[in-house]
Amino acid sequence: MRKKVVVNDLMQHGYVYYLTEPPGENFHPDFKPELTPAEMLALGVFGGKYMTDCAEEFPEEWFRDAKLCHARHDPELNFFGVNASKPLWYWQAKGWIYPDDPRGWFQWYCRYYMGRRCADDDRQIRRWRAMQRHIAQLRKNCRPRDLSCRRKQRQALLHWAYDSRKI
Repeated sequence: MRKKVVVNDLMQHGYVYYLTEPPGENFHPDFKPELTPAEMLALGVFGGKYMTDCAEEFPEEWFRDAKLCHARHDPELNFFGVNASKPLWYWQAKGWIYPDDPRGWFQWYCRYYMGRRCADDDRQIRRWRAMQRHIAQLRKNCRPRDLSCRRKQRQALLHWAYDSRKI
């Protein structure tokens, strides 16, 4: 399987990548996200602003129940109703943005989920695994499934495909 994808959105024009794995399958053994991109978008992540101009790149069903806001980042659209994001310029200044995925980790995850594999996979999976420290903090400081405890941390975990509602 090798399918060519050409991206033309506000951040990339003529960017080409190839899907070499079936969607949602053959992930690296150390990468076990608890949420799919569609589930994340339906729950409410990134203030609804993240995917508003690139829907054509991904399956239509991802956007059926997505909580999106074309005009601005709206933290009320997030599942926990709080802002748990840094602006893109912050991530760019830290050098954390891979040039092929100018929107950051979630864009990488969406493309990885769809079947793209690239040179940045190992780094992004390490970053995803590093978020587990927040799970430990929730377990230490919150009663099980107390969704009002550490809402910002819980929202941040949702942004990284961890289902913090189960913690």
